[in-house]
Amino acid sequence: MVSIVTESIDVKAIVNAVGTSSAGAIDVFIGTTRDNSKGRKVLQLEYEAYTPMATKKMEMIEREATERWEIQEMAMVHRVGIVPPGEASVVIAVSSAHRDEAFKACRYLIDRLKEVVPIWKREYFADGTVEWSQHTHEQGTAGKIGQ
Repeated sequence: MVSIVTESIDVKAIVNAVGTSSAGAIDVFIGTTRDNSKGRKVLQLEYEAYTPMATKKMEMIEREATERWEIQEMAMVHRVGIVPPGEASVVIAVSSAHRDEAFKACRYLIDRLKEVVPIWKREYFADGTVEWSQHTHEQGTAGKIGQ
């Protein structure tokens, strides 16, 4: 399941959606808005997406993950619009029979999402400045996928 939403993400509903009686593990990644970045106070983030392409790319990386690991269910939900500090902008949940597959797949999904999905982030700072922020992968500072 992949989705782009404009309202708060219901984390519990996403976890429930991937749970099965045969799953021994559910791994969840929740990306939240920090109240600081680059040594400055952040008031909010704003995300924009080209939703048709973003959805296709999210479905593509879900397929990639199922080819690599024995996954039972997956869900990726990304929020667009204004996301205040403390609220979730992205939630990824993966269930599998064993924890190792769930951990690896969840990490892979968030890394690939940041790498290939057309979603852009704008940071609003307390000093009045507004800046577009690049994904970590684009800046070349992230570790290799799977680390």
